[in-house]
Amino acid sequence: MRAYLGLDGFRFGWVAAWIDERGDHGFDYSPGLMRLLAIPHARAMIDMPIGLKSEGYRRCDKDARKLVGTAVFLGARRDLWTFPDMATANAHYRQRDDKGVSAQLWNIRDKMREVDEAMTPTRQAVIGEAHPELIFWNLAGRVRLAKKTTAEGREQRIALLEQRGFTRLPKWLTLRHGTGIGRDDLIDACACAVAARDSTQRVGGEEIDPRGLRMEINF
Repeated sequence: MRAYLGLDGFRFGWVAAWIDERGDHGFDYSPGLMRLLAIPHARAMIDMPIGLKSEGYRRCDKDARKLVGTAVFLGARRDLWTFPDMATANAHYRQRDDKGVSAQLWNIRDKMREVDEAMTPTRQAVIGEAHPELIFWNLAGRVRLAKKTTAEGREQRIALLEQRGFTRLPKWLTLRHGTGIGRDDLIDACACAVAARDSTQRVGGEEIDPRGLRMEINF
């Protein structure tokens, strides 16, 4: 039986959580994205930008920010990984359109490139972009939860995921030590798997990048 797959990046690679129609679920991790995408799946969602502009901010990011705040990073562009440092990148972008990139986005530029190299318009029919905070906002009845860095926020997110089938998540969080997988990375991968199974909504979709990829965030 094919699974619904959620993926998130972490310091040493990628973590994937999956759940199938019977409720069986598990997680895996790998230095490279393609090994995890080889897990048979009906649909996958990844917490990483898909569809990149050459300048300016993506409309889907701006719309998502209105709903869940600064957890949505601005400035995803296809050439971001070509700059030697963040200061050089921001000097270039601000000269062109006065829109720089955040430190958080700069730090994931290599993973953005890995996703961009893997994606095609055909593959996007099965693999979509999602954002965990949008997913949790939707699962919670379209209200913002406590910050995920707080104990209250973590418990809220774990409870929502347990309600949707990830009953082993609390145990998994004790097994990740020594892997480099952050607590939030595993939680977010599970959220993306829930979106892969259940999502019917998105922000964006109107903008198409030069490679034919839609710029949209599913939740």
